[in-house]
Amino acid sequence: MSDVILRIKDLRVNYGGIEAVKGISFDVPKGDIVTLIGANGAGKSSTLRSIAGLVKPRSGKIFFEGEEITGKDPTNIVHRGITLVPEGRRIFPDLTVLENLRVGAYTRTDDITPDIEWVYELFPRLKERHWQAGGTLSGGEQQMLAVGRALMSRPKLMMMDEPSLGLAPLIVRDIFNIIKEINKRGVTILLIEQNANMALKIANTGYVLETGEITITGPGSELLTNEAVKAAYLGT
Repeated sequence: MSDVILRIKDLRVNYGGIEAVKGISFDVPKGDIVTLIGANGAGKSSTLRSIAGLVKPRSGKIFFEGEEITGKDPTNIVHRGITLVPEGRRIFPDLTVLENLRVGAYTRTDDITPDIEWVYELFPRLKERHWQAGGTLSGGEQQMLAVGRALMSRPKLMMMDEPSLGLAPLIVRDIFNIIKEINKRGVTILLIEQNANMALKIANTGYVLETGEITITGPGSELLTNEAVKAAYLGT
């Protein structure tokens, strides 16, 4: 059994009077790919945002590498080794590809050149376009840039919110192959993905969220054959 890198205990997240996350608990083993699947409004993004320090939970605890990080500010979270690739990419459109990558390394004081080269190795198109403004890239290239920027902080845990959203099927396949490659390099992945079929195929463990609660848990391969999951999320 792998060591647990991230542990969520009875997490509750509110927006005003609306309870978006209703006391969920789950573990992310070190070195694994874990996916959260569910419909829009299920609480998936709220969960990631609370881990990243962007939303303060109403109650519950978040532990990273055995240390509580509940309510820490986002910079502190990045320093500890957690990064978030947000939904919608959120790159800096007026900065070049290279400048976007340098922004991703804002917490570091060491030489970032080897990491820029690693990103270019993963995404050769970014190397070809390194002086191009981020806002002029295609949707797929912007997603690659968002992932590359997150890698620049040398994360131990990378959280990804809907990385395939709005992308063509061939680009989606490329993105998922890159996720597997990043994981092979030792980065633990916590993935939110509406393409449940693709997510469960690469995930060690999957959690199904429905209206803020975890309703089904299991290995990704088992959830692919679970009748309730197939009916609700896999279109079969």
